[in-house]
Amino acid sequence: MSNEPIRITRGQGGEVDVEGPVDGFAASVLKRAGFDTYPTLHGVWIRLPFDLGRTWENEHATWAAEMLAAARYSVDLDPDLRAVPPAASASAPRRTKTAMTTQSAPAGTPRRQRR
Repeated sequence: MSNEPIRITRGQGGEVDVEGPVDGFAASVLKRAGFDTYPTLHGVWIRLPFDLGRTWENEHATWAAEMLAAARYSVDLDPDLRAVPPAASASAPRRTKTAMTTQSAPAGTPRRQRR
């Protein structure tokens, strides 16, 4: 692995590109995250598909960066591409009361006392 980071950035045209030392394993991780690879005269061009929305692009770019970092690659993710986590709530979601949860339990048969 190289000391140079793999950079995931949003270009001037809005496309999400990958630059840097991408080996075969890193390319397979990027493919799993939704990136496409296109051959060029100077190597390959790795990018996300166009026009799928900024939220989708941000989620997949963040996912790719997390997977590459987990595989111990040095990754630079453009701050504009960070997926915004859902509204953080410290507690678990609360269940709402329904007709089933508000009903009282049916009266059972009384127990006989022992003598």
